[in-house]
Amino acid sequence: MMIEDIEFKPILKKAASRGGELAELFIEERVQTEIQMEAGRLERVSFGMARGAGVRLISGLRTRYAYTNSLLKDDLIKLAFAVSESADQDAAVLEIPMEYKPLTAEPVSRILNPPDQVPVEKKVELIRKAEAAARKYDPAILQVKIRYIDLVRKTGIANSNGVLVSDQTIHTIFAVQVIAGKDGELQAGYESIGGTAGFEIFEKERPEQIALETAKRAKRMLLARKAPGGRMPVVLSSEAGGTMIHEAIGHGLEADLAEQGLSVYQGKIGTQVASKLITVVDDKTVPNRRGSYRFDDEGAPSQRTVLVDRGLLRNYMYDQLEAMRAGKKSTANGRRESYRFRPIVRMSNTMILPGRTDPAEIIKGVDRGLLVRKMGGGQVDTVSGDFVFEVSEGYLIENGEQAAPVRGATLVGNGPKILMEIDQVGSDLGFSLGTCGKDGQGAPVADAQPTLRIPEIIVGGELS
Repeated sequence: MMIEDIEFKPILKKAASRGGELAELFIEERVQTEIQMEAGRLERVSFGMARGAGVRLISGLRTRYAYTNSLLKDDLIKLAFAVSESADQDAAVLEIPMEYKPLTAEPVSRILNPPDQVPVEKKVELIRKAEAAARKYDPAILQVKIRYIDLVRKTGIANSNGVLVSDQTIHTIFAVQVIAGKDGELQAGYESIGGTAGFEIFEKERPEQIALETAKRAKRMLLARKAPGGRMPVVLSSEAGGTMIHEAIGHGLEADLAEQGLSVYQGKIGTQVASKLITVVDDKTVPNRRGSYRFDDEGAPSQRTVLVDRGLLRNYMYDQLEAMRAGKKSTANGRRESYRFRPIVRMSNTMILPGRTDPAEIIKGVDRGLLVRKMGGGQVDTVSGDFVFEVSEGYLIENGEQAAPVRGATLVGNGPKILMEIDQVGSDLGFSLGTCGKDGQGAPVADAQPTLRIPEIIVGGELS
């Protein structure tokens, strides 16, 4: 499926017939395989394909959007007519370019073994081996759940600015959840790998080993003591992934929030918002990461955007609409879950860049505190910056060394305050992957950070 195969000009002309700032046609085809195993049984083996299109009109700096699962010209013309009917009465007439030249760019991620070319029997066997490895680790392992997904997503975009783009993105995801239990106490371990990659990811990271390590984590946390509470130094390992950066500052730098008074970072471009050791980027061009892409869902070529440079706030993330409103250029952060949704500002691969300090030295510099190896879920108020995060794997630090595992810890603080107080940044970098929810849409993202030391933060736990 290619956008060039569709007579898009009449559709754009109809959408723009009553004026506006931008008319756009978006088409999509998704082919997905999902396999799920639980309690030693294959609970789900599904194959699905979805195809459809959406027509968007921006008029008066507001979005009109309609979609259909048909790619027939007559149906798309009807969509275009529907959005044109709601154009502002004083909207300027839009001219559709006579000639379109397709935009091209080198692929961001190289796919060596396309997952849709791999027999489903091989995928099932991979899952069975991983499940067996976790289950036989220890009698305390009560439940093992494994989920495998591969997705081939093809998109096409044409708009009244002359953009014409066809693209393909491939995702492969493997996730393991293990529940360990004893005497009525339950603890979970979770791990996932994947990204914009093919089946070759299983040559570098063996599923059996991932499942085994997840089982070990669940067992460790089952035997761990309750975390002590109070104010203390906290070291966030690079293994913890970038959950904190994603929630504590990432969403606040999305322009639809930052430019509309819904972010603590509103109006702070050029001011210091973090320690001078902190540089934050949103980078769509990192090969094979979950949030990587060649073009965003508005046809903007991917780029690396510096958001915070050595503590100074330099930029927000923009899609086309928010860029128009602010008189800026899109940073290629216009993303949508599928053709059923309008594009909105979303993160891609958001990370704190590494520093120069040996991670081991950061731990050695803490007499007593908490080491976070894995973050859990969390909540953040983008207006105030206040957050609460769960710690799914934590350890005491005693006399500069990792000591006993602890469970049940939470981190409570304020994002801007914590970022200002970070006093050591490691030379390592660890990624986590996920699907970020916003405005009812999910988008594939990756987050990353080096090892970080927070001199003092409130740790929710057992008070002594």
